[in-house]
Amino acid sequence: MITLVVGVVILALAFSVVVAIARDRGPSADDVAVAYELAWDRLDFESVFTLSGGELRDGLDRRGFVAAKRAAYEQRASLGGLVERVGVDQVATVEDAAIVITRVELRDGTVVHNRVELARRSARWQVVAYRLEPSTEDTPRAGG
Repeated sequence: MITLVVGVVILALAFSVVVAIARDRGPSADDVAVAYELAWDRLDFESVFTLSGGELRDGLDRRGFVAAKRAAYEQRASLGGLVERVGVDQVATVEDAAIVITRVELRDGTVVHNRVELARRSARWQVVAYRLEPSTEDTPRAGG
C-alpha cells in the first residue's frame, strides 16, 4: 500500500515538472537583447554564438565562430569592458519577432542605443540583426 502511495506521489511530481517546463517561455526578448550586449562587452563569444541566430554566425559552427572572433579580437582586448550599464528603452513584440532598442551606458559617460532584432525559434529568442540606432542623444547638435 505504501509503495502505491509513493508511486502516485512520484508520478504526480514528475507530471508537475513536465507541465512547468512545457509552460516556461524562457527569457524574454529584452532579457536576451541585454545578455547579447553584455556578452559582446565581455568578449564572451560562446554566449554571443548561443544568443545569435544563423544570420549572425558567419556561416560557422560554434567552434569556428568562437575561434574566428577570438582571433579577430586578440589584439583588440581594449574593446571589451567598456560598458557600465545596459538597459532597455523600447520593446516591440509581434508573435515570434521582436525589436528591442537598448541603451548602453559606457564607462566614459557616452550613451549608445542599439537596435536588436530577435526571432523566437525552437521556443527561445535569438538575435538575428543588430545595429547602432541613432538617437537625438547620440547625434551632435547644430552649432555646438
